[in-house]
Amino acid sequence: MEEESVFIKKRLRELADRSFHEHRYLYSDFLSLYGLSAFHEISQELSFAAPFVFGGCKEAERCMVRFGSEELFGYEEPFPIRILSIRPAMAKYAQSLSHRDFLGSVIGLGLEREKLGDIFVKENEACMFVQEGVADYIAEQLTTVKHTNVRVTFLSDVPEGMMPKLSEQSVLVSSNRIDGILSKLYGISREEAGRLIKNGCVFFDGKTVTKSTVSPASGQVVSVRGYGRFIYDGEGNRTKKDKLHLHLRVYESGR
Repeated sequence: MEEESVFIKKRLRELADRSFHEHRYLYSDFLSLYGLSAFHEISQELSFAAPFVFGGCKEAERCMVRFGSEELFGYEEPFPIRILSIRPAMAKYAQSLSHRDFLGSVIGLGLEREKLGDIFVKENEACMFVQEGVADYIAEQLTTVKHTNVRVTFLSDVPEGMMPKLSEQSVLVSSNRIDGILSKLYGISREEAGRLIKNGCVFFDGKTVTKSTVSPASGQVVSVRGYGRFIYDGEGNRTKKDKLHLHLRVYESGR
């Protein structure tokens, strides 16, 4: 993981320097949470090139970094991201298709994961964010997912029904620490929550969490590798036994 972080930081520094000196917009590939955390560690260092993070919509987890701005260059340029709709050609004959099935089929075309952003899945249909340079290739070459024939079309926006859903939940904890929140929300021990944090699997707004004792700020998105993500909405009232209610909005599965 450390080697990956070093490589990503080197690449981002190169893009920032080139963008600034060549006076043009440049973009990273889609970055995972680990990649975005590496970016945040050096974001101040790169501020001269006006970096901006976006993944196709505000709910996206995998994002690209754009270097350049209208203030620097005198014009605005959109991110080179396209949205693909992938759906069974005949719904009644379709197999049950998951996020992994859609991702595996596209990578099976010979593409790297870094060219692909988030995938939103609902009822055997997927909306996939992809880099503009590979969009036409996927649309032309992707004909099946598992053994199901599919059709690929372009979208200007993600349909409302395909967007990730949030469910409001409340957890009862002794104190507002991230290890206690994860333990209650995901039904794991405090020790397991601590291991996730120690292994760099927990992120606040894309930044790696390094201590079990820290607390998220209201409105922050907490991502937990292998478990999911949620928005922390702050503290509620304490119970008579001095337990604390914490309000969360949890992303439902299907990403």
